[in-house]
Amino acid sequence: MTRTVWVKADGAVGDWEARKRRITTAIEAGADWVLVDEADVASVRELGDVNVAAFLADADVVDGDGDEAEADAYFVGKGGEGDGTIDLPDDFSGSADLTTLRRRDDRAQGAYVRVLGTEYEAFAEEAADAADFTVVVGEDWSIIPLENLIARVGEETHLIAGATTAAEARTAFETLEIGADGVLIDADSPDEIRGAVEARDAADRETLELRHAEVTAVEATGMADRVCIDTGSLMDGDEGMLVGSMSRGLFFVHAETAESPYVESRPFRVNAGAVHAYVRNPEGGTNYLAELSSGDEVQVVDTDGHTREAIVGRVKIEKRPMFRIQAELETDDGVDRIETLIQNAETVKVATSEGRKAVTDLEAGDEALVYYEDVARHFGEAVEESIIEK
Repeated sequence: MTRTVWVKADGAVGDWEARKRRITTAIEAGADWVLVDEADVASVRELGDVNVAAFLADADVVDGDGDEAEADAYFVGKGGEGDGTIDLPDDFSGSADLTTLRRRDDRAQGAYVRVLGTEYEAFAEEAADAADFTVVVGEDWSIIPLENLIARVGEETHLIAGATTAAEARTAFETLEIGADGVLIDADSPDEIRGAVEARDAADRETLELRHAEVTAVEATGMADRVCIDTGSLMDGDEGMLVGSMSRGLFFVHAETAESPYVESRPFRVNAGAVHAYVRNPEGGTNYLAELSSGDEVQVVDTDGHTREAIVGRVKIEKRPMFRIQAELETDDGVDRIETLIQNAETVKVATSEGRKAVTDLEAGDEALVYYEDVARHFGEAVEESIIEK
């Protein structure tokens, strides 16, 4: 599921300057869509790159001159049955909003529904059957209608929950564990809009189960081509990346956030190991370190297993003296051995049960933090295949 954040910036927000502030904040925060009035589409296009959804000015009129900017999606419901301006018909087959959604000329792709009662919940369910996007706004932030719609609608539509705060957005993404597909944030505060985007990103991220493996050998191996991954993001003291010589077992290597008497900290960098090693990516696959280049994405993970993505800004490959680190851990099939090559340097640190530790101080008996996944991989993707790595 690709989750989305939409920002409401129609005439109900205020004058153009008020709407413009919301739209600009949405673009800068990384929101996916803005929802505006049809007359504002061209003006929004001039502000930046964002998907534009528009309320149809008149559900019975289709612009045919082709001179005006077109939205990426059109919505019914504002000033109609969806928001309660027009009473719902007893028989939904007589609904003007639903009729517009169902027309073969595809003049509308979305429905906007204020859940004013159980009949509007039923109306939203009916709209979802025909709409690509369905916005539901709870007037008193009751989560029950959203739970009902998530359970009933399934994948028929991209279900978007109305929210006025980042906390409400977070709740919407977590409802029934599945969560809404998107949120429509109706707030002037840049912090609330940015918070909704952060909630979207957090909902899409993995949480990995990390464990400890007993270090059984640390030995100097000579020179190899070592890779430093410099990202476009700053990492915290408990963050790093998962790297290793064997795809099934990856070691947690800290970012260079710690101060050192030898070099200044570089919190954007992970000294990851030799060119042959794997690094985990945000899609749950792996890349060879030698394959990475500027613009690629890698997965950043903290010692509790929380993940996020980072963009590679630069990859530095240089010949350096290396250690071979070997560790063992219990699996369902017995004891397994994993290993990696990593630079022999005091500034390179791995996570252990005792905390951050320089590889130059690592020794047999220490417990290194690792991610273990008993799968084979082909071109970085998990496959059901027998592959021997040693």
